[in-house]
Amino acid sequence: MTKKILIDTDPGVDDTMAILFALRSPELEVIGLAAIFGNAYVDVTAKNALHLVELENNHHIPVAKGAAVPLVEPPRSMGMHVHGDDGMGGINLPDPDGELLGIPAAQFIVETILANPGELTLVPIGPLTNIALAVRLEPRIVDLVKEVVIMGGTVYADGNASPVAEANIYNDPHAAAIVFNAGWPLTMVGLDVTLKVVMTKNYLDKLCSVGNPATEMIRQVLPFYQQFHMEEYGLNGDLHTHDPSAIAYLLDPALFQAEQIPAFVETVGSCSGQTVLDRQRQLGDFKEINVCLGVDDRSVLDLFWERLTG
Repeated sequence: MTKKILIDTDPGVDDTMAILFALRSPELEVIGLAAIFGNAYVDVTAKNALHLVELENNHHIPVAKGAAVPLVEPPRSMGMHVHGDDGMGGINLPDPDGELLGIPAAQFIVETILANPGELTLVPIGPLTNIALAVRLEPRIVDLVKEVVIMGGTVYADGNASPVAEANIYNDPHAAAIVFNAGWPLTMVGLDVTLKVVMTKNYLDKLCSVGNPATEMIRQVLPFYQQFHMEEYGLNGDLHTHDPSAIAYLLDPALFQAEQIPAFVETVGSCSGQTVLDRQRQLGDFKEINVCLGVDDRSVLDLFWERLTG
């Protein structure tokens, strides 16, 4: 039985890799993409999402455009220095053939969950604004969704947007606070595991030599992203595997070591965007979430390779 998923995304090089990973996994039925600001402006990420569903004849998958700014604060940053002005490593794709849905992403998320009660997994791999807006629009979705699996947050690893905050959470901490404390089954696939899953230059070179449409797209978008990893982390062509790790969790949760722990998101001050675990329940009655803290990195990479080259 396939798992129905809706991916909320800000493509984005690693989003591109994650979406192609999901589309090529027969265990997953991608029933929609919702675009959000983050790695680029939302008009750009929505166009990129359309390109990705069209790449290998998945034109039937709808794409909705979502929020352009965070819930409360002005945008802190966009990720063009990481992903290029077009979000796709500066390859400047032509306009896609398809059209976006005529409703906002939050409404699309609500309608999709209501149409698939108890069956849909939300997979946010960008800022959580669309998801929070959907909860505000229709609180019943908290009880009707199957689960929520996010790429975001960090506990023990350093942040990548501030000393303590991961970028997706940092870019809208107020939305993240709503999502973390909503009470639905939520798994956090954050920097504690994604930094441990490293695609080496040799791995990527072999992957991109396969020559199918998905690996060819990855080959085109990678150089800008690799250059960022070189400048920021000293990685010589290697990459951290962020968003694809969330897809790997959907396919095989046993590859990850996780704990159920009360958690919340800080929304003010210099630690805004920090994901905080409250094991001893000292700070309030926060909801427990499933926090990934360990990973079988080799098996995640093997799974990605299998699906992208098969």
